[in-house]
Amino acid sequence: MSQSLKALSVHLFTATGAVFAMLAMLAAVDENWSLMFLWLVVAFVVDGIDGPLARRYHVQKYAPRIDGNILDMIIDYLTYIFIPAFALFKSGLLPGWTGWFAIIVITFASALYLVDTRMKTLDKSFSGFPGCWNMVVLVLFAIEPNFWISFTLVAVLAVAMFLPLKFIHPVRTKRWRVVSFPMMLGWMFFAFWAAWVDFHPESWAHWGLIITTVYLLGAGIAQQIIPERQDF
Repeated sequence: MSQSLKALSVHLFTATGAVFAMLAMLAAVDENWSLMFLWLVVAFVVDGIDGPLARRYHVQKYAPRIDGNILDMIIDYLTYIFIPAFALFKSGLLPGWTGWFAIIVITFASALYLVDTRMKTLDKSFSGFPGCWNMVVLVLFAIEPNFWISFTLVAVLAVAMFLPLKFIHPVRTKRWRVVSFPMMLGWMFFAFWAAWVDFHPESWAHWGLIITTVYLLGAGIAQQIIPERQDF
């Protein structure tokens, strides 16, 4: 297989995320939340794999006609933001005006964040909460906290998108990657299992989701507080 064909194959693989987004949206319209999240987890896996593949096969050099960054951004907006926001609104987890607040703030703020040229830090982390609403909303579906807790969390994270807070990329951020990468894999497993058992309230996967989510959301901020050890 030629280098150009390999690079093109990576773009085609990335584009499957749009198909999974549509399947998730169809499930969401039917209010089949478990199936919706299963498709979103599959899309999450694709998003986690296509980046390393794109760098390995040098897609910008061998398949430059397709802009992989734009393709990835479109799919990310659908799977990370738009569909989870729709689910949060239609599910009733945030009733009345709180649901309208959440869906407007999430979609509006996230659109601005994704086009912010300062969203990446020097260590390949994110500056500000990177709009991973799929992760947040899935956890809310799993544990079903008081709606004021959900509302406050949405509001805080929306503001955090534009604050100088660091959020790690589990694959690309080198510091603590030996922990971060397994945590990401753990989150995907627990998310898939929680959705598979239809968010059963006694599922042990919920505790795994809470632990891995707290780490993935807080590790970058912890790195800002804890100075990196310098080896001489």
